[in-house]
Amino acid sequence: MNPSSPPRKQQIPVIVLAGFLGSGKTTLLNHLLANRAGNRIGVIVNDFGSIEIDAMTVSGQVGSTVSLGNGCLCCAVDASELDTFLAMLTRPSARLDVIVIEASGLAEPQELVRMLLASDNPDIVYGGLVEVVDAAGFDATRQRHPEIDRHLAVADLVVLNKTDLVGSEELDRIGKAVTEAGIPASDGRPAVGGPAVIRATYGRIDPELLFDPALRPDGAEKARQLTFEDLLLAERAEEEGHDGHGHHLHAAYESVSFTADVPMNPRRLMDFLDSRPQGLYRIKGFVDFGVGDRANKYALHTVGRFLRFDPRPWTRDEPRLTQLVLIGSGIDPEALGKELDGCRESAAPGPDATQDAAHERSMWGVLRYVRRPDDA
Repeated sequence: MNPSSPPRKQQIPVIVLAGFLGSGKTTLLNHLLANRAGNRIGVIVNDFGSIEIDAMTVSGQVGSTVSLGNGCLCCAVDASELDTFLAMLTRPSARLDVIVIEASGLAEPQELVRMLLASDNPDIVYGGLVEVVDAAGFDATRQRHPEIDRHLAVADLVVLNKTDLVGSEELDRIGKAVTEAGIPASDGRPAVGGPAVIRATYGRIDPELLFDPALRPDGAEKARQLTFEDLLLAERAEEEGHDGHGHHLHAAYESVSFTADVPMNPRRLMDFLDSRPQGLYRIKGFVDFGVGDRANKYALHTVGRFLRFDPRPWTRDEPRLTQLVLIGSGIDPEALGKELDGCRESAAPGPDATQDAAHERSMWGVLRYVRRPDDA
């Protein structure tokens, strides 16, 4: 990609939601739709019957689209129509923030992931494969469906659901088995650790794991008025006697914010990204590579093993900062912060042409993860 080319409009993350029958993925999907924090969600499934929002059952046939009435859209498709409906959902008039594909009945999860990564739709970006696992029935599911190990091997986030039905020692054993099954994929992604694993009951995960308003693109409204949904959640919290934070769902993961006012060293940052630890689920933000590319900041997007950079021109008088947010489960925030500190440039480059050329060469590792126009 030519770094001086005009930036594309903000891409919409597409999340694949998978899990065997009875794992609780539709319950999780309903939870996300009911607790969407003001996000507009597009949902692609092949059976409307199991999706209920505010006691409304949506029904339809393959190839139909229904508004869920709360800022969300639902499409019933088969795999051959996926690109067609992605094109429809990414139209500006839809104004969606995220698209969720329920994998059941469409295709094997890894095939959906490959379809998304190979898609020629320039308005989407892979948002990760979320595999829902029934903790209580994991061993039986694995016996009936040994292909679950293959699903876990390409998962970016594993939701270990129904944990209230399993004792702590058994839960630790199952969690270890899930992690070990999630070996690095061999499809060209970076050789990093297995998927992040979080525990849940009734599919209740913090939606911020998948779509965080604080990570919205430049110019997006971060401080907004309370929506009806916010007020309803607050009312429920008061009735149930808790503080409105989803029973502290956010305790299942940690986040790290990093800011640097000096450029990052491309080689050191790529070393960090290529060896990011197990459980580090998402990284998003902007990177200043200094003389490596004076004209552009680089939007960084990782989810699980997926990694992409997107060069965007610096605006006039914009502070030249690196600003990143990292989200994961079982990570060490202090250690990650120290590692990122070590990725800063240690000295300011001088006006040496040879030195400038060396900095340009150090960008080659970064440019491998820049989407070229002919890839879009």
